[in-house]
Amino acid sequence: MRAFVAVDLPPSMVRALTHAQSHLRTGRIVPEENLHLTLAFLGDVGEEALEELHGTLEALRPGVLEIGVTGLDIFGDRTAPRLVCALIDDTPAQSELQKQVSRAARAAGIPLERRRFRPHVTLARFGRTARADGAALERFLADHAALTLPPERAMSFGLYASTLRPGGAEYDALSSYPLV
Repeated sequence: MRAFVAVDLPPSMVRALTHAQSHLRTGRIVPEENLHLTLAFLGDVGEEALEELHGTLEALRPGVLEIGVTGLDIFGDRTAPRLVCALIDDTPAQSELQKQVSRAARAAGIPLERRRFRPHVTLARFGRTARADGAALERFLADHAALTLPPERAMSFGLYASTLRPGGAEYDALSSYPLV
């Protein structure tokens, strides 16, 4: 099963990000219900490893986690962007939770990619089925790149299954864990 661990966004942050998305005229827009802050992408994972990870995540007591948006940007370059995202302030509490989740995944036998954690919320994706309209993307970034949202308290994080469909990924919550 394809899976990931993510922080669930506060409802007011989701509303603000979907409002920003409504001005984006290029790419495959991520549906409102799929907006999240990924802590670890697990890839294809067996049920036994997911059960072990679930037990460890259930025992975590990360405490208060506040997340704020520090702007909008792209991953990739301007001529071939991979995605448009909201950049998330990298706080010590968030960084520590991400490290705990990564350690728990590795302890459960789930190999993770070794890449620097860049906290973000994906707003739109580009690829074979959704090419970037460079002019529309530039207009969007010129008008919205400076979007900031003050830190808000996140209440939970979760373990999610991701099923790839022709229209985009569908996410199903497998478990939810409180942050407070």
